[in-house]
Amino acid sequence: MTLYTKGLEDFKEHLTLYVPLSIIFQSCLGSVAAMFILKSSFQTFRFLDLALVVSFAMAYNGALYAQMKPKVIYNLFIVTILVHTTFLIINMIRLG
Repeated sequence: MTLYTKGLEDFKEHLTLYVPLSIIFQSCLGSVAAMFILKSSFQTFRFLDLALVVSFAMAYNGALYAQMKPKVIYNLFIVTILVHTTFLIINMIRLG
């Protein structure tokens, strides 16, 4: 089994535990990424970057509230974390 399938099976098994933890984690990471976007981005790219971060956070929260299948939720969580981390790193480099 790969790391992805192990994580997905654990996510499915303990869905009620992972939902609040994942909401808190991705919301905190997204808000830090948004803070760095607002601090460091150029005027024209700021709103595009910010819109992408907020859109992915809303998509994940919407998938949770719509009670989609656990695989869809898990995939959105991974993508959301990757997007937030990418924008966080890019904007931290811009500041430095």
